[in-house]
Amino acid sequence: MAQRKLGLATVSPGRAVNPRMPAKPIAIQPQESADHFIVRDGVTFAGSHLIIDLWEAEGLDDKDRIEQAMKDAVEAAGATLLHIHLHTFTPNGGISGVAVLAESHISVHTWPERGYAAFDVFMCGDAEPRKALKVLEQAFTPKRVVLGIHKRGVL
Repeated sequence: MAQRKLGLATVSPGRAVNPRMPAKPIAIQPQESADHFIVRDGVTFAGSHLIIDLWEAEGLDDKDRIEQAMKDAVEAAGATLLHIHLHTFTPNGGISGVAVLAESHISVHTWPERGYAAFDVFMCGDAEPRKALKVLEQAFTPKRVVLGIHKRGVL
C-alpha cells in the first residue's frame, strides 16, 4: 500500500493519522482512568455525541426559553454546567450558543423563520445525553425530530 509523508505523520490512503497518538489503540482500565472515558458493551469511548434536528419547533427566537431549556437538559442528563453563552441574530431572531459542561457541551443554532433548530449534545463520563433530548423536545414541541448518535473517541 502506498504511503506519503505529511509533516510528522505517515498517512495511508483513506486513513488519517494523528502523529501524537500511538499507531494502535491502547487498552485503558476503567477503574484506573480518571479521564471519564466510558466502557459500554466492551467498547471504550470518550462519550456520546447526539446530533439533533428539530423541525416545526416553537420558541426558537426566545433567548430565555432556550437558556432555560439548556439548563434543564443539563440537569436531566446529570451533567455539570460551567457556562452558557447565547447570541441573538437580527433581523430574523435566530439564536446560536453553547452550554459549556464539565462533561463537554450542548450547542444550538436556530432558524425561527424555518421552525428549525440544530442541537449538538456531547457528553462523557456518567452523563446521559439522551435524557437531554427529551427535555429539548418538551421545550420546543417539534413536529419532527431527526437524531444522529456518534460514539466519540472509540479506542
